Amino acid sequence: MYVYDEHDSKIINERVAQFRFQTQRFLDGKLKPEEFLPLRLQNGLYVQRLAPMLRIAVPYGMLNAAQLRKLAHICRQYDKGYCHATTRQNIQLNWPQLEEVPDILAELAQVEMHAVQTSGNCIRNVTSDQFAGVAPDEIEDPRPYCEIIRQWSTFHPEFAFLPRKFKIAVTGAAEDRAAIAFHDIGLRLVKNSEGDMGFQVYVGGGLGRTPVVGSLIREFLPENDLLTYLESIVRIYNLHGRRDNKYKARIKILVKALGVEVFTKMVEDEWAHIRDSQTLLTDKEIKRAKTFFTEPDYQTFDGAAAWVSINSIRSEDTSFAHWLDHNTHPHKIPGYRAVTLSLKPTGVAPGDITDSQLEAIADLAERFSFGEVRVTHYQNIVLADVEVQKLHALWSELTTLGFATANIGTLTDIICCPGGDYCSLANAKSIPIAEAIQREFDDLDYVYDLGDIDLNISGCMNACGHHHIGHIGILGVDKKGEEFYQIQLGGNSKNQAALGEVLGPSFGAAEVPAIIRKILEVYLSARTSEESFLDTYHRIGLSPFKEKVYAKTH
Repeated sequence: MYVYDEHDSKIINERVAQFRFQTQRFLDGKLKPEEFLPLRLQNGLYVQRLAPMLRIAVPYGMLNAAQLRKLAHICRQYDKGYCHATTRQNIQLNWPQLEEVPDILAELAQVEMHAVQTSGNCIRNVTSDQFAGVAPDEIEDPRPYCEIIRQWSTFHPEFAFLPRKFKIAVTGAAEDRAAIAFHDIGLRLVKNSEGDMGFQVYVGGGLGRTPVVGSLIREFLPENDLLTYLESIVRIYNLHGRRDNKYKARIKILVKALGVEVFTKMVEDEWAHIRDSQTLLTDKEIKRAKTFFTEPDYQTFDGAAAWVSINSIRSEDTSFAHWLDHNTHPHKIPGYRAVTLSLKPTGVAPGDITDSQLEAIADLAERFSFGEVRVTHYQNIVLADVEVQKLHALWSELTTLGFATANIGTLTDIICCPGGDYCSLANAKSIPIAEAIQREFDDLDYVYDLGDIDLNISGCMNACGHHHIGHIGILGVDKKGEEFYQIQLGGNSKNQAALGEVLGPSFGAAEVPAIIRKILEVYLSARTSEESFLDTYHRIGLSPFKEKVYAKTH
C-alpha cells in the first residue's frame, strides 16, 4: 500500500495545525458558525443529531495493522469504543468532542491517515474494488491509478469549492464491484485491440434525490491521459454546474441538462487545450505508483493439494462449509483465498466495529494476510491474502470474535446507513429495520436457498445506504412526523447497472419484515431452476410483487 513521503507528511501535519487554530478560533467565538462550516467540512467534521461525526479517509479502502491499532486507540480515547465502516470505504466516529478533533487528526497523522476531503464540495475519497490486486477476473490492479488520482485531487486549488461533492470510483475487473456507474466519474480499466492499457470513462452517475446511471462518454482513454481528461471533466463541471440550488448542483444534473453529446463535446474541447500540459502522466510516474502495490511474498502451493485437508474438514462441519462458500472468495494465486469478515451479525448495527475488534483484526492481518485489510463498500472487512491451508484456523478465531457470520452476499448482509439514530438529515431509523429483517430471516438454510440478494436501507433520500441499487431497497420517509418505509425492487450496482422501481405506498416499521417475506414468496414461487432474484424480477416484472404485497385479505 502507499507509504507517505516527506511531502505527504508535511502537508498533513500543516493541515492539522491549521485546523487546530481554526477550531480554537471557533470555540473562542472569533469564527461564526457559517465561517467555520466549510473549514470543518473539508476536515471531515459534521454536526449530527446528537454529536459531531468525524469521517476518516481510507483511500481505496486499504488499512495496515498499525493504522487499525491507532483507530482502536482513538475509539477508546476519544469516542465510545467503536467506529463505523461506511459505503465509501471510510471509517466514521460518531461521538467525538469538537475540541478534541484536532488531537484525533494529529494522532491519525502519526500513522499516515487523515480526514481531509471526506466531506465538503470537493473531490472525495477515491474508492475501488475490495479485491483489487488479487481478483482472478482483474485486467489490471486499479489501486496505483486510485493513488495517482488521490495525489492529484488532494488540495487541488481549482477544485476545492466545487458546486457540490464529487466522487470517483475505479475498477480493474471484469465484474464491477466498485459501483462505477453510480459515481460522478466511474473508470474501468480496459485494453484496446493493440493491447494498450486505458479506461472506459463514465460520467454523471449518482444516487440521492435524483438517481442516475452514469453515461459512457469515452470508450478508451489512454492511461497517460488519465489526469488531463479528469481535469477537463471537473473543470467543465466547475464552470457550468449550478450553485444556486444544492439539490441540482451535482454533475449528473449538468449532464442531463446539456445532454450527453453536448457535455462530451465540451469536455473533449477542453481536453484538446490541456492534453499536453504538465498534468500528462508519464510512464515513469505510473511505474512509480505501481511500486507501492507490488505482490507480497506469496508462497508457492499446489492449489489442489492445499484444498484436500480443508475439504475433509468441510465435509464434517456444516458451519465451516457455509462460511467457506459465502465468506471466502477466489484468488489469482493458487493456494490462497480472499476472506470477508462479516460485520453483520444480528443485533449489531451493520458496519460497526469495536476498539477490541479493531485490535483483533490487526493481529489477524499480521498473522494471516501480510498485515493489511480492506474496508468494503458493503460495510465489511476483507483479508485479501489468506493461505487455503490456514482457512480453518482463521475461521475458528473469527467465530470467537464474532466475524464469522456466514452471510456475505445474502439477504442478511445488509447495507445500512446510520439513519435517524445518528444522522440529522434522516427521516427515519435504519438500524432497527436492518435488525428486524435479520431476526425475521434467521434460518440460514432459507437464506441460502434465496441465493445472492443485495438488501440496502437508507434513512433518507440522500441514499447513503444505496437503497436505489439494492435488489431490494428500503427508503425511510416521513409522513406527518411518523416513520414509514418505501420499498424498491430491481436495483443493481454491478455490470448491468440499474435503479430500483418503487413498489408502491410505504409501510410502517413493524410491517417491513413481513412485506419482505411476501416479496420473497413471489420470487420463490416464480423462479425457474437456479434463477436469481434479479433474473426472476426482470422476467416477471414488478406487477406480481405488487399484487402480492398489496392484496386485500378478507
